[in-house]
Amino acid sequence: MSLLLFITTALLSAGVSTALPQATPVTSLSPDAKFSLMALRSASVIHFANFEAAKSSLFLNLPSQNASCDAGTADYATFYLQDGGLYLYAASATPQQLYVDRSGMGQGKLGYTTGAQPPPRNGERESFELDENNDLTFNGAGFLACPNSVDNAWSVWVSAGVDQPGGNEGCLGISVRAVEIAEPNGCLYTE
Repeated sequence: MSLLLFITTALLSAGVSTALPQATPVTSLSPDAKFSLMALRSASVIHFANFEAAKSSLFLNLPSQNASCDAGTADYATFYLQDGGLYLYAASATPQQLYVDRSGMGQGKLGYTTGAQPPPRNGERESFELDENNDLTFNGAGFLACPNSVDNAWSVWVSAGVDQPGGNEGCLGISVRAVEIAEPNGCLYTE
C-alpha cells in the first residue's frame, strides 16, 4: 500500500494532474455577430438540428425553407440580435423580426413579421438574449419543439407554462445555442 501511495504522490507532484483534459472556455459572440441557431436535446432526433424559417414560423428538420437568398440556397436560417430584438439576417432584403406571443391564445407562439407588419396583438419583440454559453432565451424562458408540423418538421415555441402548446403532442424542451457564421447568407424568408 505504501508503494501505491508513493507512486501516486510522485505522479501528482510531477504535474500529471495538469495533463488531464481541460474544458475549453466558450467565447461569447460579438454584439454584431450573425449566427445560426441549433437545438440541443440529447437522445432525440432534433439534437443538433438547425433552425429553419418559413411561413412566418421557425422549424427544426424542415426539408426546405424556400427562401430567396443572396448566395444560393440556405439550409438554415441566419439571425442577429439588435437592442433585444431577434432578426432574420438579410443584407439586401426587407427586415424580418421575430416575436413571441405568451398569452393564453398564443401559448408561446414564436414567429416573425416582415417589414412594417406589426406583431400579433399580444406579440412581444424584445427580451431575446444570449447568455455566457451563447444559449438563447426570451425574457429568461427556454424553448420547446413539437413534432408533426409542416412537412413533418418540428415547430419551435417559447416555453410559456404550457407543455403541449397549440394542441401539439410529444413536445420536448430544448436548449437553443447560437453558432457564429463567418460568411452569412442573407435571405428573405417566406410569409
